Amino acid sequence: MEYKFIAIPDCLLAIGTCFVLSTIFVSSLYVWNSHYDRDHASTIKKRFLSVFVVMLISPAFVYFAINKDTLKMKTLWQVLGLRTEGLFQAVFIPLLLTIVLFTGPIYMQVRSGLFSAYTDPNYWSSNVKNLIWLRNHVVAPLAEEFTYRSCMLPILLQCFTPLAAVFICPLFFGAGHFHHVIENMKKGMKFKHAILMSCFHCFYTTIFGIYSAYLLLRTGHFASAFIVHAFCNHMGFPEFHELMNYGKKQQIIASLMFVTGFVLWCFLLNPLTEPVLFHNHLHL
Repeated sequence: MEYKFIAIPDCLLAIGTCFVLSTIFVSSLYVWNSHYDRDHASTIKKRFLSVFVVMLISPAFVYFAINKDTLKMKTLWQVLGLRTEGLFQAVFIPLLLTIVLFTGPIYMQVRSGLFSAYTDPNYWSSNVKNLIWLRNHVVAPLAEEFTYRSCMLPILLQCFTPLAAVFICPLFFGAGHFHHVIENMKKGMKFKHAILMSCFHCFYTTIFGIYSAYLLLRTGHFASAFIVHAFCNHMGFPEFHELMNYGKKQQIIASLMFVTGFVLWCFLLNPLTEPVLFHNHLHL
């Protein structure tokens, strides 16, 4: 693929724009003078408002940073990945691909009986009324993917190669999670432990960000990044330590599930994200 996003010759300007966007996003969470922690209903509602305001202003950064010739060929919304062509495939194919990756954790949920809860209507009816669940599964993926992927990736693609942009974009996302140091220390966690936990959080969110940015690049759809982010938030980081509670036979089976899922995901990643499947001509 040959990318035409070359409007910003100074890559520092592109990086600077993304840095400002990331700073605004994180800062918006702390504009409220709240004495409650992040899981309190009052804090969650105020932060919902904050990130929605950021989502409203973020496209302006893209508009002023993007090559105006690009906007003659595509609308701003298309550049942001908000389009209907290929939407069905963009929702289900990346989700299926990610489910394959999580074969191991899903097997563990089936074995523990947790998976059966998903067939209970009460599980869903109670969760959609839960602000923490809505934050983790709807609002956070929506706001973060729109700001950190849909808005930042097109800016970076103007002066970086697609591969470089995919790896640079998540750095802002990962670094943006360092603010959890403040949250953890408020809960009484020691500074050293808070830093270590945030470093780990930063690491795996950056890894996820690479995957999410790649999906957006290949599908040209914001929906792909959003649905996969929501699913990964639901699954959480794999609980490998739980394998120690299994019998030897079950450990072998579970381990095989983890390996099989990862290997299949590696083989399917490129074939199932071919741009032609999603009618993606945005960055061609």
